[in-house]
Amino acid sequence: MDPPAAKRSRGGPSGPEERDARAGAARGRGRPEALLDLSAKRVAESWAFEQVEERLSRVPEPVQKRIVFWSFPRSEREICMYSSLGYQPLEGEHDARVPFTRGLHLLQSGAVDRVLQVGFHLSGNVREPGGPGEPERLYHISISFDRCKITSVSCGCDNRDLFYCAHVVALSLYRIRHARQVELRLPISETLSQMNRDQLQKFVQYLISAHHTEVLPTAQRLADEILLLGSEINLVHGAPDPTAGAGIEDANCWHLDEEQIQEQVKQLLSNGGYYGASQQLRSMFSKVREMLRMQDSNGARMLILMTEQFLQDPRLALWRQQGAGMTDKCRQLWDELGALWVCVVLSPHCKPEERAGWLQLLCKWDKLEVCPLEEGNYAFDGPSLQPTVAPSSGPSPESAPGGGSWPYPPPEPAHRAALGPCPPGPEVEAAGSRHTVFSRALQAGELHWNDAHLQRILASDTYGPSLKGNVGGDKLTFDSQGRPLWLGEPFPTACARVDTLRAHGYPRQALRLAGAMVNTLRLQRRHQLESYKQQKKELLQKGSTCITNTEGWVGHPLDPIGCLCRALLEACRLEEETLSLYPDEGSEKRKVAYQHVPVPGSPGESYFAMALEVALLGLGQQRALPEGLYAQDKVVRNEEQLLALLEEVELDERLVQVLRKQAGLLLEGGPFSGFGEVLFRESVPMHTCARYLFTALLPHDPDLAYRLALRAMRLPVLESTFPAGEPHPNPLESIMSNRFPRWFILGHLETRQCELASAMLMAAKGDPKWLHAVLGSVQQNIHSPALLFKLAQDACKTAAPASVPPDTTLLGIALELGLQVMRMTLNTMTWRRREMVRWLVTCATEIGPQALMNIMQNWYSLFTPVEAATIVAVTGTTHATLLRLQLDGPQREELWACTRTLALQCAMKDPQNCALPALTLCEKNQAAFEAAYQIVLDAAAGGLGHAHLFTVARYMEHRGLPLRAYKLATLALAQLSIAFNQDSHPAVNDVLWACSLSHSLGRHELSAIVPLIIRSVHCAPMLSDILRRWTLSAPGLGPLGARRAAKPLGADRAPLCQLLEAAVAAYITTSHSRLTHISPRHYGDFIEFLGKARETFLLAPDGHLQFSQFLENLKQTYKGKKKLMLLVRERFG
Repeated sequence: MDPPAAKRSRGGPSGPEERDARAGAARGRGRPEALLDLSAKRVAESWAFEQVEERLSRVPEPVQKRIVFWSFPRSEREICMYSSLGYQPLEGEHDARVPFTRGLHLLQSGAVDRVLQVGFHLSGNVREPGGPGEPERLYHISISFDRCKITSVSCGCDNRDLFYCAHVVALSLYRIRHARQVELRLPISETLSQMNRDQLQKFVQYLISAHHTEVLPTAQRLADEILLLGSEINLVHGAPDPTAGAGIEDANCWHLDEEQIQEQVKQLLSNGGYYGASQQLRSMFSKVREMLRMQDSNGARMLILMTEQFLQDPRLALWRQQGAGMTDKCRQLWDELGALWVCVVLSPHCKPEERAGWLQLLCKWDKLEVCPLEEGNYAFDGPSLQPTVAPSSGPSPESAPGGGSWPYPPPEPAHRAALGPCPPGPEVEAAGSRHTVFSRALQAGELHWNDAHLQRILASDTYGPSLKGNVGGDKLTFDSQGRPLWLGEPFPTACARVDTLRAHGYPRQALRLAGAMVNTLRLQRRHQLESYKQQKKELLQKGSTCITNTEGWVGHPLDPIGCLCRALLEACRLEEETLSLYPDEGSEKRKVAYQHVPVPGSPGESYFAMALEVALLGLGQQRALPEGLYAQDKVVRNEEQLLALLEEVELDERLVQVLRKQAGLLLEGGPFSGFGEVLFRESVPMHTCARYLFTALLPHDPDLAYRLALRAMRLPVLESTFPAGEPHPNPLESIMSNRFPRWFILGHLETRQCELASAMLMAAKGDPKWLHAVLGSVQQNIHSPALLFKLAQDACKTAAPASVPPDTTLLGIALELGLQVMRMTLNTMTWRRREMVRWLVTCATEIGPQALMNIMQNWYSLFTPVEAATIVAVTGTTHATLLRLQLDGPQREELWACTRTLALQCAMKDPQNCALPALTLCEKNQAAFEAAYQIVLDAAAGGLGHAHLFTVARYMEHRGLPLRAYKLATLALAQLSIAFNQDSHPAVNDVLWACSLSHSLGRHELSAIVPLIIRSVHCAPMLSDILRRWTLSAPGLGPLGARRAAKPLGADRAPLCQLLEAAVAAYITTSHSRLTHISPRHYGDFIEFLGKARETFLLAPDGHLQFSQFLENLKQTYKGKKKLMLLVRERFG
């Protein structure tokens, strides 16, 4: 880097005489600080040194030195802020990623030396050890500073990063920690003013000699200009001095490398698909907040630079052209960017010209076509609440609890009308309105902080009616207990004020405003309950209500509930003394501890309890699900973030009381609460919030915990339109008809509903009353078979742990849920159905034999015939199952009888798939086996396929029933047809097996099957193969056991002569068929086919003559195929 440019010009010496004083003399313990140092500190913080020189004609050297001494930054926190991002580095990469820590290590290892401060310029060397086999590296660092801020840095390492390098950190920390060891000199111009002509000439010549290669051309140019009388340099009084500090007009801000910020953001956005890039961008946003908290003007500068790079992201134009939405990670970054701009624009201490400049930029960005829009139907210009009674003619927008304003309904008839029927769905912004992520910041630009009531809220912890004077006008300013209220604007906007105050370093004021808003929330709830009680009967009769808050506070772009909770919890946070000053140094995240901090003017109140109350009020608010996938996902994410904040809190007795009170109010909240008795059809479900409340309340008030969780099980958007208590003709059909396409997160919500039900079932183990209550709620409200099955599995595991007696009630509930799943999926058939059936049998086995037999006896409504015969019956009678049931002889026979009955019923219902399983299950009972066999015979007449008949026939042979096998084989052959060209027909092996079976039985059976073979098989090679097999050996035993033949049958005699004729005819027919469309590449195959045909022809007495006539016929008929006929002559003559 080039050395920093001169800030301003210096004139002549400050005085002819100077005093020698010890700058920074040590003070004894307990002695007050010198007045000179106290004054110099104040001047060094706020006055440019040029202003000091203009104010005083002569500044003594000791005073100059003290001002220069105190002008360097005194806080290491600021050095840390400019040398580290806010993220936690990975283990092993701590030093490599955090410049502050590296600089601290360099300082502690003694790497800093030759430190010199000349005026407002600090220089020094840092020696950094090299890597293995590398030499030590020496870096020269230069730092310019002014008014306790570093204004420019230069280091020989050529650092190309957002913030200061480790070497700048090391030198800065050395100056802060060892300030009195640093050699201090006045600005160089003061030293030069003490030299005479000869000394000045010697000084210049020595300087040029020491650095002649670098400065000689510049020195000669300056000398030429000075010698020229009319030159510009001679018209200016004095000369530049880089060590003399900043001028009056110079900006007073910390050094920030704007080019590097732009480059870094651009690079990170180009890698937006990676988690690390998003994390670093969030860390940069955190750095902006840190700067705002320190009231550092660079916070807004850095945010402007980042915003410009965000808008130049090429993906924005691409997404717009393609009509596609941006990724979730990118959308979250844009949301944070918009929220930060709200904090910047709403700054309570910025100058009007600064705010005007920001708003001008925001207006320009807002008009860009690529500027992302805010997703979700959230109001922007919600009416401000006024505590006036609405006119009796009808409900006014101001009195209705929607539009984003404070829903503070007075208990008047006008408001009660607003709770009645309303059009389905939340209000949507007018068509054509365009709200970008910067629209809220632009809206914040219209807000101000000069409201007298607001200022007094922020100024005092004890502000009450006695202090208000004439403020508030017609606006309600205090509640009945004299606590301040803040009603003048929409709730999210008021919460944005709290966030802004915290962001800009006003935590106490943020806490006061948050307290006033909690008072207002309580007043609002009180009026809501009064209003609901007056028309509760009417609403309960209707059973439904319109949504009372079209704009939900959880998931809102401004995160109002989160802002309030964080502000209140921050006041209660216990900071351990051992906590590091710098977040980068802690490698482990410590658990946050909180304490009760009393609220001034409210005896018995604590900010800790307030935070819990606000969180539950926001989470329990009945609100419509917003439009858009990302907006809905944000609702879920924001809810989980708030609950994670609450889960960090350890509940004591005071908090449990708050929890119980708020839970009761949520149950009684009517249409204003998501736990109320009536729900809007498309309101956000309360499952996740209810699970937290259930877990937290269970040890203290089980009855309240269960009532709250059971009320929260509802998912109105999936509820059937059938009247309660009537059976649904098709549960899945009714559910699917009610699914709204815009509910993108419906699957996630159903999963959370299942998790709530699972938590209740696990907790209710051993309590039949609540177990049955939970079962009823589950059966009524959960409509997903997959989730019901998971719930049933979890209940079964909990009910029957290893080596512990099972909970029979919970097991019964698990079985009941499983039966419901079976009924729901019977006609839809999911890929997990087989797993579900096996599990159900296992669960029934855990309960006992009666449960197992019950599902077998009622299988029609639960299983398909195949499932019942192949899974239920088989699994229910395995050796392991029987051992588990520990049945005696009669009980075991009863189970087997039930199984055989099931098998026969399944075989009658679906003989094609269940006949063989039924026969297998009935093997040990002759009557049942005969019944199953008869079912197969009856089914064969009714169209049972040949493949299934062959399968059963083979089974019969395996069982030692060859005649029954033969009977079934003949029935199968009667249905079979194999064409001339189906050499690879699936039934070829079955036919050959049937022929082998008939041959083994004897001549009579063989003679009976020959006509079936001739009628069913038209494939010549297959017929010849059967013929050849039958001529190899004599037929086997006949039905009476006597030998029918002692030697093999002849092919020219009955019954095989008919088969021979059929085979010859098949060869002739097949040959003509093949020659009709034969191509030269198939000539060789055809010649081989004729060779096999000749073998079959020769089995007949006149076979040689028949084959010769056949060939002559071919030669005459196909004489045009000369090449083929030539091959025939060559092979067969």
